[in-house]
Amino acid sequence: MRALIQRVTEARVEIAGQTRGRTGPGLVILVCAMEGDDAARAAALAARIAKLRIFPDAAGKMNLSLLQTGGSALVVSQFTLAADTSSGNRPGFSRAARPETGQRLYEEFVRALAEAGIAVETGVFGADMQVHLVNDGPVTIWMDSADRDPS
Repeated sequence: MRALIQRVTEARVEIAGQTRGRTGPGLVILVCAMEGDDAARAAALAARIAKLRIFPDAAGKMNLSLLQTGGSALVVSQFTLAADTSSGNRPGFSRAARPETGQRLYEEFVRALAEAGIAVETGVFGADMQVHLVNDGPVTIWMDSADRDPS
């Protein structure tokens, strides 16, 4: 699985002008299931993100995790993270998991993050969404399943 993680002071996701999910200080996590991913990869990535130390401690050093700060997460599905831009001007998305698999793994990721102790809100898988956020830092981190090259 792939994830693009943004530390935020606030964020919300809207669908057709209606707020679907929101977070205060915490993370926006854009997540994509890739071909060959499974529930174990989804759970492992969620656990890694919950423990990722990208929040400032009292000295201002990035040394605290989302678990330690008590922040929350807004998780949004985004198959375009699977984009292959290696040839031509139009990205290909053949490395993304099929929609039914992608939805199941997205839901597994959300469940695993919640089971790790993170308060989670979401967008809607496959919906046309508008994500509004204030990136804090800015801090943006790319993560991929441990056994997959992010390129």
